[in-house]
Amino acid sequence: MAEPVRVCRLTDQEGQKLQRIVRRGSTSSVRYRRAMMLLASAGGNRVPVIAQLVQAGEDTVRDVIHRFNEIGLACLDPRWAGGRPRLLTPDDEDFVVATATTRPTKLGRPFTRWSLRKLVAYLRTAHGRIIRIGRETLRSLLARRGVAFQRTKTWKESPDPERDAKLDRIEEVLERFADRVFALDEFGPLGIRPTAGAGWAERKHPDRLPATYHRTHSVRYFHGCYSVGDDRLWGVNRRRKGAANTLAALKTIRAARPDGAPVYVILDNLSAHKGADIRRWAAKNKVELCFTPTYASWANPIEAHFGPLRQFTVANSHHPNHTVQTRALHAYLRWCNANARHRDVLAAERRERARIRSEKGIRWGGRPLASAA
Repeated sequence: MAEPVRVCRLTDQEGQKLQRIVRRGSTSSVRYRRAMMLLASAGGNRVPVIAQLVQAGEDTVRDVIHRFNEIGLACLDPRWAGGRPRLLTPDDEDFVVATATTRPTKLGRPFTRWSLRKLVAYLRTAHGRIIRIGRETLRSLLARRGVAFQRTKTWKESPDPERDAKLDRIEEVLERFADRVFALDEFGPLGIRPTAGAGWAERKHPDRLPATYHRTHSVRYFHGCYSVGDDRLWGVNRRRKGAANTLAALKTIRAARPDGAPVYVILDNLSAHKGADIRRWAAKNKVELCFTPTYASWANPIEAHFGPLRQFTVANSHHPNHTVQTRALHAYLRWCNANARHRDVLAAERRERARIRSEKGIRWGGRPLASAA
């Protein structure tokens, strides 16, 4: 006659742990019932009695007892593995991810991006290995490994040979002479036409603007000046960009600091900003022109303030003419200067900074942090 199935002698630690699980309960009903089986068996109860106690089959009780005798308390946590066994090894998954993130043209395929169907077909015919995987499994695998289908972004580097020197000078004046630093730039073109935007409205009843986009009033350009020290923005609308308008803007900046001390103006490389007359006037009136590098106008502090200007005065607008548009723009400037630290303004400025800088992991001037040290 075969001996009855019974757990081997428990150690003090095993007995105490099983007792805690049974007395205090467990978040897992499986652990609780298995602990009861083991304690009951250790107390001398036979399998049919234990099965009736925990309302389980006798074969289940025997399996738990045998499992405990083999691996100890690890048997309390079942290792279920339902469904079809995995067919891909970790190396196969790495190969799938590497293939998905490689341009198809580099792998001999005549297209610039993978679709799930094309990638599945390629994996089944890849040289050196054959990976059979369905589209849904492939999509889940890529999502689990942090690979997503995204729009391609473009970038360009500044070819300016004096790029680092110009950025260093801008940083220096912003740190040392912030109360005498100004930023100058043009915003536009500003046309008279309905401009899409966003606003509050009843659900499924948005505000509607006429679907006409003909520029019947020509365009204007906002010539903006920003005082870094005072955190104030002002400007005027002009018909065009030109050296005469730039000189007029510089004179307003010089008038903002009538003490005669040097002032520093940050501006981009537009030809209307660097004519001989402008340079001569600037040298005579102690105005230093700090030009941003080519393709790096984002280094101009005023750029971040054009984001709120676009969001709150141009977007979602339908001005009848430039006069009304200019009045609305100046009304916003008065409000903005009175509420320079308003959360909406700061949030819009942050979004604009993120848009114009676009790259992460590099300093604001565009150089890698390691080389900037």
